Parts: sequence; structure tokens; C-alpha cells
Amino acid sequence: MTNRRDLADHLQFFQELGVRGISRDPKWRERESGDTVEASGDAGPESSSPVVGTAAEELVALRAHIGDCTRCKLHKQGRTHVVFGAGNPQAQLMFVGEAPGSDEDLQGEPFVGRAGQLLTKIIQSIGLERSDVYIANVIKCRPPNNRNPEPDEVATCQPFLFRQIDTIRPRVIVALGTFAAHALLGTDAPISRIRGHVHPFRHDSSLIPTFHPAYLLRSPDRKRDVWEDMKKVRDLLARPD
Repeated sequence: MTNRRDLADHLQFFQELGVRGISRDPKWRERESGDTVEASGDAGPESSSPVVGTAAEELVALRAHIGDCTRCKLHKQGRTHVVFGAGNPQAQLMFVGEAPGSDEDLQGEPFVGRAGQLLTKIIQSIGLERSDVYIANVIKCRPPNNRNPEPDEVATCQPFLFRQIDTIRPRVIVALGTFAAHALLGTDAPISRIRGHVHPFRHDSSLIPTFHPAYLLRSPDRKRDVWEDMKKVRDLLARPD
């Protein structure tokens, strides 16, 4: 089956990163740095999924736990692939978008269409590459006709996103667009008002909302605003721990 093959490819990717395997044994809960990753109380009912050693291993386990997801109605509404997320498991910078689009749904990877190409340029503008960061979405399945995710869909998928964030522990998270900013910050303020502001988020991360790359394709005059926001991201990343 296609989804099983994609999962096998995903596991192969982490094997190439040097992942030795996954285990439920408590001794595997220790990171190489000596830190122990606990399931966050914010993670909801899915926090019972296995927790393992390194960040890469934990992400492999989480992806396996999600499987060919049928937890919400989206799996019956034309979804092709679960789009889990992609990038560096130890990234200092993480981007969170709204939901997969048609290109992402077909390829099983986030931000691979025109908006993704622009996101790559945005990342490169601060001296990084896509391989340096981690990219995910608020929900992991494409809504039909690219409609906004519905509250029950967000509620179902949010624990998985928070688990990714808690596993990667990025120093900075960039919320791309109105929906991602609202979902992560629990606000309904316009993105034009909250973009560029730094918000403490979860454990030790800083969250900065900015415009979505798809919006920039329609409104290229706002690219300057995103550049100003990304300079703040760059400055935060440059600060000593």
C-alpha cells in the first residue's frame, strides 16, 4: 500500500541519519545529552505514544504511532498522504504552517509547492538551508479544496504537533500565516497586528508569527515585512544560550 511504502521510506531516512532503532525500554528515554524527554501534559490523550532516545528516534516513533491516521474525518475526504513533517530533528529553528496543500498531499512532504520554494528562499535569506530547520503544519492531512482546518481536526492533530515541538526543542518557532499563529497562540488577533512580535512558547522556545509564503505570492509588497521578521529570528538564533 502507498502509505505503508511512504512510512518505510520515512524510516529509511532516519536510518540514514544514524538512528539505531526504537524501543519502549525506559533506558532509551535518555537523550545523548543526558536529558530525559517526558510526555507533556499539554499533549492530550495521544501522549501515551512511545518516548525513546534521541530526537530523531522519538520522531520515528511518533510517525509510526500516527500511522495511516484515521482519527478525524479528513482521511475520508480525499487525503493521499499523512504529511508528518521534515527536516533536522535537532533544528534550532522550526516553521509551522497551516495544512498540506495539493503538492504536499501528493508528495507527503511539507512546503514543496510554489509557497515552499519561496519558504526555501526565506530560510536562505538568514544564512540557513532547509536541511538546517524543521518544517511542519498544524494539521497533517490536506483539507478538501484547501479549506481552513476545522476545530475538531485541529484538536485531533495538535497533540502530535506539540510532541514534535517538545522533541525538537527549537529555540525559535515561526508561525506561518494567520491560522498557524491563531492555533499556536490561542488568539484571534489579525496577523498584521501580531507578526514580528516575540512570544514565549511552551518550554524554552520563542515564537514569531509572520505572513505565510502563499500570501506573499499574492501580495509581494509584504515581503519586506517578512524580511524584518526574519531578521528578528536571525538575531534570536545568534544570541548565546
